[in-house]
Amino acid sequence: MAIATINPTTGVVEQEFDAHSEAEVDARIEQAHSAFRALKSTTIASRADWMRAAADLLEAEVESAARMLTTEMGKTIVQARGEVRKSANTMRFYAAHAEEFLTGRSLEDPSVVGASVAYTRHEPIGVVLAVMPWNYPIWQVIRFAAPALMAGNTALLKHASNVPQAALYLDTLFERAGFPEGALRSLLIPASRVEGVLRDRRVVATTLTGSEPAGRSLASIAGSEVKHVVLELGGSDPFIVMPSADLDKAVATAVASRTANNGQACINAKRFIVHTDVYDAFVQKFTAAMAALTVGDPFDDGTDVGPLATASGREELAELVEDAAAKGATVTTGGAPLDGPGWFYPPTVITGITEDMRLYAEEAFGPVAAVYRASDAEDALRVANDTTFGLSSAVWTQDEDDEAFFVRGLDAGAVFVNGMSISYPELPFGGVKDSGVGRELSAEGLREFTNLKSIWKG
Repeated sequence: MAIATINPTTGVVEQEFDAHSEAEVDARIEQAHSAFRALKSTTIASRADWMRAAADLLEAEVESAARMLTTEMGKTIVQARGEVRKSANTMRFYAAHAEEFLTGRSLEDPSVVGASVAYTRHEPIGVVLAVMPWNYPIWQVIRFAAPALMAGNTALLKHASNVPQAALYLDTLFERAGFPEGALRSLLIPASRVEGVLRDRRVVATTLTGSEPAGRSLASIAGSEVKHVVLELGGSDPFIVMPSADLDKAVATAVASRTANNGQACINAKRFIVHTDVYDAFVQKFTAAMAALTVGDPFDDGTDVGPLATASGREELAELVEDAAAKGATVTTGGAPLDGPGWFYPPTVITGITEDMRLYAEEAFGPVAAVYRASDAEDALRVANDTTFGLSSAVWTQDEDDEAFFVRGLDAGAVFVNGMSISYPELPFGGVKDSGVGRELSAEGLREFTNLKSIWKG
């Protein structure tokens, strides 16, 4: 794939970029390595000052940064502004809490290990390679970079090839705020060159947010090099609606969750599993609400759903829907790419999904909602867990027994009760099964790329 900004609203190539040469990549790795030697000796208080300054810069540039995101990947301008502000808030969160999160623990009675003093400490490990996707071009990077830099590590960013302007913006953001030169360095390279970077002895760990095949490939390389890896590989999140649910709130949240970021978020609700007692009412309300959304120019504040980020993404989504319809599923609204320029696909609701349809097992990365009828709680849980993914989940119920049943039973990294799956800096984020390994955000995300060192003194 060319390294280029291709406007998904128009399909027009707006700017192309040359890939970095091998010499340029080597120089950038060395810059990050040198920056680590400088950063690890600084105080957490100094890093916090720089991190707050970077957050201030990002927030001051919210409008230009948001327009860049909308131009490169098509998210609505309203959601783009929200992404920028959320990133700045997360940077401030880590500036405020890094010292607390990095504090080790001391044994109350060190004599049990024959010592006069015994304690642990968290130390930075070095240069971490981050391979990031296009769907949240700033947020995905910040949720890794803010804790990594606060821990004293430095970063190499291999961003998606269709968001090069975001990559270059992030390349300078932290330096402008006071971090050592090279604290975060972007590499404009194709995916085929990632292996060489990861095998470089100066790179000590890696993280990837993206597809399952990409994660498996990166993990295999990291494993062969004995380097730590954190993976977030997507999901096909269930959204369960039980008879006691507030149906109107559930429908409104279902619409918001399925169409956030034009339906291109790992934790979008994608499979709507509805108890038979409220199934018909839910489908009717949900279909009407999805059909009423405004699809159009993402720069218009009144637009609800913009284009998909890539032509290939729209084609793959359309194939999933076409396959299901050909095998007997019912499309209650939407169901076909929109005519005209750009890569628009309408909000779509599809029912009657069966196991022989691709949509049953594959992640739909776009505003397509698959609705399932469940006979009872056990049936709903069976359908919810019948997937290789396990990122997040949601359940709507006012029944405490139902709530406890699903909280215990759902195979997922998170369960949201009567709410929308979303990431918060205060809570760890990640999944199980094919959705990945490790955690981002909260204290756990900060500690992922640290050496937990034990100290024993006789």
